[in-house]
Amino acid sequence: MQYKTKQREAVLNYIVSHKDNHVTAAQIVAFFSQGDEPIGRTTVYRHLDKLAESGKVRRYITDGVTGACYQYNDNENCHSHFHLKCEECGQLAHLQCDALGDVHEHVLTHHDFHINMMKTVFYGVCELCRKGA
Repeated sequence: MQYKTKQREAVLNYIVSHKDNHVTAAQIVAFFSQGDEPIGRTTVYRHLDKLAESGKVRRYITDGVTGACYQYNDNENCHSHFHLKCEECGQLAHLQCDALGDVHEHVLTHHDFHINMMKTVFYGVCELCRKGA
């Protein structure tokens, strides 16, 4: 059991070190495959499931095609926000914009519908992909 705890902490530490970004299980597996103590894909998924269930990380599933991505759940600094997903490279980014907050409020006030901003994703093409970088 001690070994699994070390692996779980290693996975969590990786996610915490990337807390301003979303990471995928594949990125985590690739990172640990380059180190002295690799962690297998199945183990990474198992720990991600447990970390998501415990609330330590958030799991984002933005479409039914690509895999989930994960982010450390820092309740102090992570407020409700929308997301942008690049259809070219797959990058998922936070979008904190006061104007869209107004849309959220408008829909609630005038249409009696509460939008779950954490699950709302705008699809398009990011700046890097548009520039061909």
